[in-house]
Order: sequence, then C-alpha cells, then structure tokens
Amino acid sequence: MTQRVVEGTEVKHYAPVNYGRRVVRWRVGKLWFKSDLRVVGVCLILAAVGIAVFLFSLASGEYRISLPQLMQALTDSTESFTRTVVVEWRMPRALAALAFGAALGASGAVFQSLTRNPLASPDIIGFSAGAYSGALLVIIVISGNYLQVAAGALVGGLITAALVYLLAFKRGVQGFRLIIVGIAVSATLSSINTWLLLTTDLDTAMMAAVWGAGSLNGTTWTQAGVGSLLALGLLLVILLLAHTLRQLEMGDDAASALGIRVEPVRLLMMLLSVGLVAVVTAAAGPISFVALAAPQIARRVAATAGNSVVPSALMGAVLLAASDYVAQHALPMMLPVGTVTVVIGGGYMIWLLVREARKNN
Repeated sequence: MTQRVVEGTEVKHYAPVNYGRRVVRWRVGKLWFKSDLRVVGVCLILAAVGIAVFLFSLASGEYRISLPQLMQALTDSTESFTRTVVVEWRMPRALAALAFGAALGASGAVFQSLTRNPLASPDIIGFSAGAYSGALLVIIVISGNYLQVAAGALVGGLITAALVYLLAFKRGVQGFRLIIVGIAVSATLSSINTWLLLTTDLDTAMMAAVWGAGSLNGTTWTQAGVGSLLALGLLLVILLLAHTLRQLEMGDDAASALGIRVEPVRLLMMLLSVGLVAVVTAAAGPISFVALAAPQIARRVAATAGNSVVPSALMGAVLLAASDYVAQHALPMMLPVGTVTVVIGGGYMIWLLVREARKNN
C-alpha cells in the first residue's frame, strides 16, 4: 500500500483487492471515499468520448468549421459569423444531448437497481408516457411555452409515478409487479396520447407528433440551460443517495436489516428519477431506450456487480450525443434523435432478451 497527501486530501492506493480489482480510497476532511480504478478509468474514457462528440457536433454541418476556428470561436468573445454558428446555433443542441443523455442514463440506472431487472426503464414502465401526456395537454390546451410544458411534463410524470406505485403496492413494492403495472399504465397513456393528437387541430397535432418522436431540433439556450441545471441538481441528489441503491439491490429484507427505510427511500429515488425524465421530455419529447441501454452497457464495460449511477450517466450522454450526431449528419435526411435511439435500443433489447433466454435455459 502507498500513501500520498495532497493539499489536505489523503489518498491511499491499494494493491489488488476486492476479488482482484484495484481500488483507491481518499479522504476529504472526515469523509472517506472509495472507487474502483477500472470504473474510474471507464468514466474518464467516456467523458473524453463525450467531449470529442461534442466538439465534432460543433464543427460539423453545412458550414464546416476547422478545429482552430472552433477553438477561436469558443475562446474569443469577438462577434463573428463563425461564433454565431458555434455558440448560438449548434452549442445548445450539443450541450442538451450530453445533459439529457446523462439524465436518462442515471434515471435508467436507478430504476433498474430498484426493480433488480435489466428490462426496467422509465420509458418501459410508463413514466416517460406520463410526462409526455402532461406536456401534450399543456401544448394542446393552452399552447404553453417551455416552462409551462416543463411543469406539465413534471406533473404528468409524478402523477403517473404515484399511480404506478399505488397500484403495485402490496405490503411493499416488488420489482416485477412494478414493471407489469407500469407496462399496463404506459399502454393506457399511449392510447390517450394518440386520442389527444387525433382530436386536436392539424397544425398542433403535426408539431406535437414531431416533438413526440424525441427531437433536439431547434433547442434553444433557455431549454438547454434550464434543462441542464435542473438535471444536474437532481443528479447531485441521486449521487448523495446512491449508496442506498446498492443495499436495495440485495433485497428489501437485507436493506431493512442495514437500517434502510425501504419504501420511503424507494419512493424518493423514483420521484427523483421521474424528475430527470420530465426535464428531458419537456425539452426534447420522450426519447426512448437510452435509459434502458445505457446502464447495462456501462455495467458490462466497467465490469461492476450492479448498476452505477456515474458510469450510466456518462454512457447515456455518449449514446444520446452520438445518436444526435448520426441523426443530423450521417443519414440522407435529418431525423429526430428519438428515431435513431429507437433503432439502437430496439436492437439492444432484442439482444438482451435473447441473452436472458439463453441464460435461463
């Protein structure tokens, strides 16, 4: 073991432990933290990939920008056409892709940990549909602005979460029952959403339908800035409570024995995750399958025993940013990013179902 002290922070590096894996512990004041070195490495790589995709998104398009021009536009405050293209037109969308992808990845990690099921995600068990219903009502009834749509999405998501929780509650909430009830509620809400689109005027229906596919087209600084700040705040709260997910993954009885108040903690984590989904839905519509795929891909890359929030968030950011780049530049015509994530997520879900079926045989 080696020990090093840097600016009041004591860091201890340990030889391979924890079944052959290296871990590092550090202390800030009286608090001790521990991290798996492989997980740290994976997070750094994912962060680097996310930054690279972000920069490619800023430089790509009909008006191509070289790397020196891009760096000058980002660092020089002088008004120019290049700076307008980069900062005002492209950056809000690129930033929103990273922030919203991280929000969806973290939300999926929480739901999969709570249900102990790799097929659980907000878009599968109805919370995305609930947020979409709330936002759709605001769009159709009052033609609301972004903040009103965000409020409608949040209220719709919370009402759906409460309904699913109450219907699934029977001496506690079991993961399988929560998923089944959520699928039923999602199907009902999808039918209601279709009815709303069919009964409104054509222009509103077309606008809502495009937005409902999950799109970052026309993302403004208001949407990207407010959405990113809200997502960051919710993510920080989830990170503070992330240790409870590990204990809940061991089962309700084991978590209770360790002093966890199972149902209040589960409900709080569900509400925080619904908040993340509502933030994304309000700005970009329901973007499917990122919350489903990101935690499982991150889990396999980092080789962790369960879903971790930080790797899942970073993987979600990379997936959505890369999908948005493909939707903008790699296809003959520009498509909503939700179309690309559905293709990727659908293929991943088929692979996951086949893998689980083979494992059980």
